[in-house]
Amino acid sequence: MSEESALPADPVRSASPAPDGLEVADLYDVDYSDPEHVLVQRDGIPVAEIRQINALMAALGELREAEEQLSEASRRYMRLGDTDMRALHYLIVCSHRGIIATPGGIAHHLRISSASTTKLLDRLERGGHVVRAPHPTDRRALAISITPATHRAAMETVGRQQSRRFYAAARLAPAERDVVIRFLRDMANEIAPNDEEWAQQPED
Repeated sequence: MSEESALPADPVRSASPAPDGLEVADLYDVDYSDPEHVLVQRDGIPVAEIRQINALMAALGELREAEEQLSEASRRYMRLGDTDMRALHYLIVCSHRGIIATPGGIAHHLRISSASTTKLLDRLERGGHVVRAPHPTDRRALAISITPATHRAAMETVGRQQSRRFYAAARLAPAERDVVIRFLRDMANEIAPNDEEWAQQPED
């Protein structure tokens, strides 16, 4: 079996091309994105390996697309924004862990300001999704909990769909999971715009 035939079928490449003839997978081909080798120095990397890396980037693109479709569907179903859904997920995990959720905890985990957190909670409370109550041990804080109806709706729909990621991971051998974990963490470190000056511009 040749190296090329050993590669898994690429569902992105098998899709029908757009009217302009550009396939979705072309968007992840390094030779099309960077033909002059300005961004990625790939001299010395065999052509077959570059093809495989392109297929890997396309697979990541498929995953992002699936996540965006699920996120959009969940927003439509729950009639909530992305930040709202992230807040509800946080509250569900807190409830399962027996942790008292607070506005400060929500702000920290969602990486939003105190003012934005207050607006978020106002919106969710008006919609009947959360309840504010006095914190049992800290007079300066509030305890935030998700309502039973919203908890049940989120778990039985969006949560059930998201949980199917587990099965994909379970189908891998332990050594394969270690490789995937290392790869994903390495890629996250590579693309995080921590010290890039252009990424530090304040929001409008």
